[in-house]
Amino acid sequence: MNRLSLRAVVGLAVVATLAGCVVAPRGAYAPMPPRVQAPVAQAPMYFYPERGQDEARQDRDRYECYRWAVAQSGVDPGMTPVSLPPPTWQRAPSRDGADVAAGAVTGAVLGSMTSSRRHSGEGAVIGALFGAALGAIAQESRAQSIEQANAARAQHQEALRQAAQAPLGDFRRAMGACMLGRGYRVG
Repeated sequence: MNRLSLRAVVGLAVVATLAGCVVAPRGAYAPMPPRVQAPVAQAPMYFYPERGQDEARQDRDRYECYRWAVAQSGVDPGMTPVSLPPPTWQRAPSRDGADVAAGAVTGAVLGSMTSSRRHSGEGAVIGALFGAALGAIAQESRAQSIEQANAARAQHQEALRQAAQAPLGDFRRAMGACMLGRGYRVG
């Protein structure tokens, strides 16, 4: 075997070994602990009898108006979830230069191995420069995609929260209208 083919085989073996050492950055994709968010509670509704209704009549009116408001709004507040599921977040990767350094080292090794023996130093420098540039691009791209995903998740969670609150307003208006029609002051 001549020296050039031996060098190519050794170079491929080193590249394969180094490729097996690549791992995902620690914690880059681990979910962050969910933010504890208290559910937005609606203020309780109070009904004051204005026609001298007794306690039994008040209970019956509240029950009938509750059922009517459920039928009108399509929402049963007693059966809705108390809170939304917690969002899943990805921790933003640190921009500490680890990918830049790894790219530079890999590029230097590949550059020195693929160049001739006489120019292995120059090959290592050129490989290190290209590897560092590619590492920096990869690190920034990964960080931006995670930040965009987190922003989209936050926007989606806010839309879900608003959508969950809107039907409750319809229920409260229907309940208030029914009780008002039966002779109660709504407070």
